[in-house]
Parts: sequence; structure tokens; C-alpha cells
Amino acid sequence: MTATGTYSPRPGAAPLGRMIAAQAALETRMLLRNGEQLLLTVVIPTLLLVLFSSVDIVDTGEGRAVDFLAPGVLALAVMSTAFTGQAIATGFERRYGVLKRLAASPLPRWGLMTAKTLSVLVTEVLQIALLTAIALALGWSPRGNPTAVLLLLLLGTAAFSGLGLLMAGTLKAEATLAAANLVFLLLLVGGGVVVPLDKFPEAAQSVLGLLPISALSGGLRDVLQHGAGVPWGDLGILAAWAAAGLAAAGRFFRWE
Repeated sequence: MTATGTYSPRPGAAPLGRMIAAQAALETRMLLRNGEQLLLTVVIPTLLLVLFSSVDIVDTGEGRAVDFLAPGVLALAVMSTAFTGQAIATGFERRYGVLKRLAASPLPRWGLMTAKTLSVLVTEVLQIALLTAIALALGWSPRGNPTAVLLLLLLGTAAFSGLGLLMAGTLKAEATLAAANLVFLLLLVGGGVVVPLDKFPEAAQSVLGLLPISALSGGLRDVLQHGAGVPWGDLGILAAWAAAGLAAAGRFFRWE
């Protein structure tokens, strides 16, 4: 104690930036150590990319299969982390009271959500780096505007994060687990990831094209496979999903 009767160093909360960084690092380590999460974020996208690029299972149109598949698998990786993985992890944290306790800590609630978002982005960077290396080894020749790719990935992350947090904050953990995995499988099949949307009936194509996974995979494919400019239509769809999902999550998310 000092002469004035105070403690040195004074106890208190760490700076906000340091708290968010520490929580983001913790969230990332927990995600990467989870076997189920690794299956969704790494193993399944990698297997789909290697299998469908090596074996002629689905007609992907003209050109090499990997040129069609790589953008779709990148979109799948974003969905698996930002939506499925985040929804399941956050849902069980809410069930076990982890979110309630964290909400009572010096870290504000918006700071916790920021940390979760940073964790998702770090994981996606690792995923994209790995999948890109594998695709290049399989003969992928990407082209197009890197800025457009970055915009698509960021808006896709925002859209899927909002939907994942909405699900985790409104449903029971078990229901979130079942629903998130079911949605993952349905969007994998009907979102233009490995099966081109033009293989579906015309009536279904117009509906499927409005899904966030279709906009993300289609936009990435237009840029990386066909060398198109900025896909404003797909960006608009993703922005709409992001705005609606994040607004709904902020309005209806229950911490207990």
C-alpha cells in the first residue's frame, strides 16, 4: 500500500481493446480445438473440393471442375464458420450460462460480439488460405478483382453471422444444433456450391438465387472463374441478408 492508502497497481478493468483481443483469441482457440467445428470448417470443404475435382460426379459445365468448385467451396467455408459453427457454439454457451456470466464482466455485450466476429474472421482466413492452396495444387487458375472477392467474403460473413446469432439467441441449444446442421446440408445441396443452379427447375432457380449462399458462391464464381467486375447484384443480396439478420439478432437475442 502507498502512503495515501491506495493499492498500487490499482485494480480495474483492462483497456477495452485488450479485453476484446483477449476474448477473440480465446474464442479462436476454442473453435479450433473443437473436433465437430473442425469437421465443418476444414474437413468437409476440403473433401468436397478434392473429391468433386478429381472424380466426374457432377456436370459443372465447360472448363475444369476445380475452377467451378473452388469459389463454391470458399463460400461453403464462410457459411460453415460464420453460420453453422457460430450458431452451435453460441447456442450452447447460452444454455450453460456462459453468455450470462460474460455479460456481467467488464467486457460489454457488444464487445463480446465483436470478439466473436474477429474469431470468425481469423478462422476464415485460415480456411481460405488452406482451401486456396489445395485448389491451386489441383490446377485452379483464379482471376478477377481481389477487392470484389474481399467485399463478397465480408458481406457473406456478416450475413451468415447475423443469421447464426439470431438462431443461437432464440432457439434452445439442441434445436440450434439440429437446425444449423440441417440448414448447412440443405444450402450445400441447393446453394450452387457443388451443383450448378441451372441444374434445378426454372421455378426453383429464381428462389434459390436469392439465398445468401447462392449469392456468395455465384458472386465468387463470376469474379474468380469468369473474371467479371464487381457483382453488384450478389453484393446487394448479401447486404440485405446481413442487414436483416444482424438487426433481428440485435432485437431478439436472449442472453439467458
